[in-house]
Amino acid sequence: MTEQEAKAVLEAALLAADKPIDVEQLHAVLEEYPPARIRELLIQLQHECLAQGRGIRVVEVAGGFQLVTDPAWAERLSRLYRRIRLARLSRPSLETLAIVAYRQPITRVEIEDIRGVDVSGVLQHLLERCLIRVVGRKEGVGRPLLYGTTSEFLERFGLKSLETLPRLAEFHEPETVVTHEKPETTPTAD
Repeated sequence: MTEQEAKAVLEAALLAADKPIDVEQLHAVLEEYPPARIRELLIQLQHECLAQGRGIRVVEVAGGFQLVTDPAWAERLSRLYRRIRLARLSRPSLETLAIVAYRQPITRVEIEDIRGVDVSGVLQHLLERCLIRVVGRKEGVGRPLLYGTTSEFLERFGLKSLETLPRLAEFHEPETVVTHEKPETTPTAD
């Protein structure tokens, strides 16, 4: 099998899959190619899609590879799929999910200490959507459940791994706000 044929097989496998596929799974389809070479072919396929301006992209997400539509065409595609909408997460759900993502493993009480409100219902909602999961129990009184994110979380937010989460420092407000108005000056007593 030529490398061009191998890339065609990889593209077809990614198209047929509804979830990201890792290199080991793809090796079962292309046994004659070692996993390292399959990864190289996937990277080549990524570059070809970009260079040719195709409407699809090969992305590495949640520990595997997936075929997705080019975000540049999202508005046009939404016209076709207006009725198919992913349910959005509420602000409390997003805030709780962010806390779990950055502080995992974390207990419900620790999340509530940060948010200042009860999060039992929000946690249940995130568990039902498979965005978080129970990853164990904390040592100590009551052995509370510990929560962490899932591969569905990585996939939904387009992350390769948790290491690719934006750094928290990127979200801090600047210390001073620059305005175009001239500040009023008042004399100070020394």
